Amino acid sequence: MILECPECRTRYLVPDSAIGPEGRTVRCANCRHSWFQSPPEPELPLPPVAMAAPDGASPDGGVEASAPPPVIVPPPAPPILSQDQAGFDAFAHRAPFRARRNPVRRWTIGAVAAGLLMLIATAAILWTGMPGIGGWLGLGSTESALELRSNPIERRELENGSELFAISGQIINPSSNQQRVPDLRAELKDAQGRVVFSWAIAPQQRTLGPGASIDFNSAKLDVPPSSKRLDLSFAGEGGGN
Repeated sequence: MILECPECRTRYLVPDSAIGPEGRTVRCANCRHSWFQSPPEPELPLPPVAMAAPDGASPDGGVEASAPPPVIVPPPAPPILSQDQAGFDAFAHRAPFRARRNPVRRWTIGAVAAGLLMLIATAAILWTGMPGIGGWLGLGSTESALELRSNPIERRELENGSELFAISGQIINPSSNQQRVPDLRAELKDAQGRVVFSWAIAPQQRTLGPGASIDFNSAKLDVPPSSKRLDLSFAGEGGGN
């Protein structure tokens, strides 16, 4: 017999013995709906069908031909769904389509953002007037508003036979703004202007108020005897005193 689900109209072909003479409760494999199925009705015998004799012959004198059996077309079997497909709902909410991310575009945006941050940091450094930083980056002028005044060089021989080379002077802020004091660079040059010895001198303090000044001094032992001239400058600047 053929069963049809009253909910989703899915049809099933099952043997009569599966329902039984008393009927039974069945469930649709497609929508999970259950209902009571009545037993199949008894089949009535079909009346005999008289067949005409071939070529106009009498039915009594010819061989009776039996009727061909009816062609029974079975109903389509219900689709076999996997466990994931069984819970599929065609009307359920679906997330909107997401476009595939382009990694090249992300790297480009990151590089542009990094460049902007570097420009902002460089502008902040130049605005605050940190000596030597702008020159180290190759951006803007590094000339300091401070001035250097050096005292006469002192060279004397010590008791152990070594020579003491001492320098001293002042760092002056002639401007009306507070200035940051960088390291000093001392360079000894020969008669041809070539540097034969150099060293850095750290100031006593790193900031200097308007019109203020601080002293500096430094001493070295056994400098090259070919040194003829001393150049003093702020770190990051050229030239000297």
